[in-house]
Amino acid sequence: MSEVEIQPQTAAVGLAPTGSKDRIFQLDVLRGWAILGILAVNAIAFAWPFQVMMSEAPPPGATGRADLIGVWVTDVFFHDKFRTLFTMLFGVSIFLVGGEKNDESRGSLLWRRLLWLGLFGLLHGVVLWYGDILLHYAYCGLLMMMMRSWSARRLLWIGGGVTLLWAVVAAVASWGMANLPAEVAAQMEAARPVASPEAIAEAVALYRSGWPAGLMENIEVWATFQLMASPFLIPVTVPLMMLGLGLFKSGYLIGRAPLWTYALVILIGGANLAAFAVWGWQDTMAGEGDPTRGLAGAASGAAFLITLFYVSVLILLVRFGLRPLVAWLAPVGRMAFTNYLTQTLIMVTLYYGPWGPMWMGQHGPAQMWAVVGAVWAAQIVWSPLWLSVFSMGPLEWIWRCLTYGRMVPLRK
Repeated sequence: MSEVEIQPQTAAVGLAPTGSKDRIFQLDVLRGWAILGILAVNAIAFAWPFQVMMSEAPPPGATGRADLIGVWVTDVFFHDKFRTLFTMLFGVSIFLVGGEKNDESRGSLLWRRLLWLGLFGLLHGVVLWYGDILLHYAYCGLLMMMMRSWSARRLLWIGGGVTLLWAVVAAVASWGMANLPAEVAAQMEAARPVASPEAIAEAVALYRSGWPAGLMENIEVWATFQLMASPFLIPVTVPLMMLGLGLFKSGYLIGRAPLWTYALVILIGGANLAAFAVWGWQDTMAGEGDPTRGLAGAASGAAFLITLFYVSVLILLVRFGLRPLVAWLAPVGRMAFTNYLTQTLIMVTLYYGPWGPMWMGQHGPAQMWAVVGAVWAAQIVWSPLWLSVFSMGPLEWIWRCLTYGRMVPLRK
């Protein structure tokens, strides 16, 4: 893949865009696709306590066919695919904001931007939802700053190589766990964390009791995640950021790479998606046991290949003049920061905010898809309406003002 000369553009960046004249349309489309897809995975974590997420099992009572289909759709088409894409795009934003490493003024701007992002993430995680990823992105972004001037080739080899390594490790581990001797498998299954119905019911009751009990439960889970999980995700997150920036610098993310590269990625990623869909269906519908003997888990380990499949399809639609088919995603992507945080506000309001109906613990995966679809529809409608009057989303504007240390124009 040849390297394309691309100049950094201050406006077309990660979560804080500005006027349309400086936008990179393909990045906005991909960012919109990512932010919508992320909600499909996060939704169940708003609707049920952390204990359900840790048990790696459907919520209590989610045994009907509709719920199982909901689980299958989320696992196959969404889980890890959209977080992966958003992480890659965040790596691009590090370069578009900070420019080359020797650009001290833009480097200082990037520092301030990431520090403010960390504060947003801290407040988001502590006050609203333990699953915040902004704080994690902030400190991973500080690491990524050091690699932003690397060539596309170097970024792709290192970032892509490490990402592929993790995929191979995940695939081999999933297959190996499913093919252990019976006695060893029984011991491993006994050691697997599975929350009891009583523990889940107790956590649901805490959230539904309102604040401060619900708030303290959220803070406790957030602190546990930050201490026990988030630091260990750095070797996964930073290589994905590197891979994203390498794909951008090579021209892949803006449609300038050779057609054969897109075709090859679509072939490989599409094959992995098809295999995962078939094996995942068999595994989900089987109930107890894994009839695929680990093949479903192995296919899920290469989620980034499915991410690149999505990316390639969207990029080629733009490249072949089918821009109207994906244009509706661009306004959502231009307001990604606002849309990400408003997703939290909506879901917290619905499920455990003391000002809302407190639906925590009441919806299975099938019902969650109705909620997700409603939020998608709202964001797809309000994003272009807002941007018809204003140059950026409201939270993008606040972030930009804080980063620059002055008021910046909001209205077009």
